[in-house]
Amino acid sequence: MAQDKKNGLTYADAGVDIDAGGRLVEKIKPMVRATRRPGADSEIGGFGGLFDLKAAGFSDPVLVAANDGVGTKLKIAIEADKHDTVGIDLVAMCVNDLVVQGAEPLFFLDYFATGKLDPDQGAQIVSGIAAGCTQAGCALIGGETAEMPGMYHGDDYDLAGFAVGAAERGALLPTGDIATGDVILGLASSGVHSNGFSLVRRIVRDAGLNWSDRAPFSPDRTLGEALLEPTRIYVKPLLATLKAAWGIKALAHITGGGFPENIPRVLPDHLSAEIDLEAIDVPPVFSWLAKTGGVAETEMLSTFNCGIGMIAVVASGEAAQIAALLQQAGEKVTMLGQIAPRRAAGVTYRGELAL
Repeated sequence: MAQDKKNGLTYADAGVDIDAGGRLVEKIKPMVRATRRPGADSEIGGFGGLFDLKAAGFSDPVLVAANDGVGTKLKIAIEADKHDTVGIDLVAMCVNDLVVQGAEPLFFLDYFATGKLDPDQGAQIVSGIAAGCTQAGCALIGGETAEMPGMYHGDDYDLAGFAVGAAERGALLPTGDIATGDVILGLASSGVHSNGFSLVRRIVRDAGLNWSDRAPFSPDRTLGEALLEPTRIYVKPLLATLKAAWGIKALAHITGGGFPENIPRVLPDHLSAEIDLEAIDVPPVFSWLAKTGGVAETEMLSTFNCGIGMIAVVASGEAAQIAALLQQAGEKVTMLGQIAPRRAAGVTYRGELAL
């Protein structure tokens, strides 16, 4: 007689391998341990992560939180089977949003969801997250791995990140004294970062290229490798400069929406940013995207960072010193323009991008 399986199903029969999750945790424990910092020194595996603000050296802190994802850049990582850098993107998109408010990133948690958990692939992803946390000086204190067959198909997965930072009360940005004549500094990006990849993927598809092809704008790498260049993390140079000098009044992370969406977010309603586009050293990837996709300059500026991943609004008399400090910390700094009275848009342009 055939065996009655009505009551014999297991979670594994439904497509969820609990043992794989356990193997992943063991693989990533050394990576997580390497991100420890003052305030966070416990092991992962509990029901929540702990952080001691007093041990981190704060006396009267204000907490700042941010969360984000990597977007459709993940599709390139999945299709190119390269997973070791998207974790850096995940951290960068969160911690760069903390530092623009004057906050020091303290700890990070991730959410990794997939249809079928591959512990080796998961470990590659977490290795990037740990690397990003190390670059930002924050601790990876926990996360969640969700295996959800039926929700994600094939090799698809998704990532979300959550970061918490702190600043001493009164040290938050932007300051309340941004004024006409303040100087706008631009910090170079590492590439496309993590925004605009639905358009990037459309351009690549229409050009008939594969991720394994040589990148037309960087022939020493494959197209997949070049486009997966991780988002630059600006935290340590900016925090060091904020501590060493007075004069930074506002910072803006250039993410989705580009210049016209992100810069006005840190300006009073009566002021605007005048940007000299010809001052920007546009990386080859953006020229290639614009020419190959027939993308207009206005669309480039509202979709991509175009070579500037972070801007700083600084007092005019302090601009040279702040630029020098940032350069000493490893940043490529460009004098982009100045703050002016607002007449129409929050951002106005001089010249043209060198696309």
